[in-house]
Amino acid sequence: MNNVVLVGRLTRDPELRTTATGISTTTVTVAINGRMNANGERQTDFINVVIWRKQAENVAKFCQKGSQIGITGRITSRSYDAQDGSKRYVTEVVADSVTFLGSKSGGAHDYGMDAQPDYSMGDVSSVQPADLNEDPYKDFGSEVVLSDDDLPF
Repeated sequence: MNNVVLVGRLTRDPELRTTATGISTTTVTVAINGRMNANGERQTDFINVVIWRKQAENVAKFCQKGSQIGITGRITSRSYDAQDGSKRYVTEVVADSVTFLGSKSGGAHDYGMDAQPDYSMGDVSSVQPADLNEDPYKDFGSEVVLSDDDLPF
């Protein structure tokens, strides 16, 4: 199985290109926060991603350097002959879907929306912790009894 899921920020503004047959494409580099090294510093991975067709147009239109995006896709490898005659190898992710997650500034204007949702918790000082000894399903009605024959697996 070849499946990749990435969440990161664009390292530069996307540049939309069109193939000779009229298909839109863009290649972006996504900076991914990696693990901490032995010195406690976070390592960053820079992943090249190829995006095609309408998704490429949308990324070029709505994203910029610093925009946070989520990508699902697959890893591909290819080779080509460079101008100096040497063989070059490239490993990149080909995006199947792209999700816009936010901008570096946090503003909604980058994505053409009128308002950014507020996901803040608000004032949680009055929230009481749940009693772990209390049955959380006590108000759901009568008990349902299932036998092994009722299960689909």
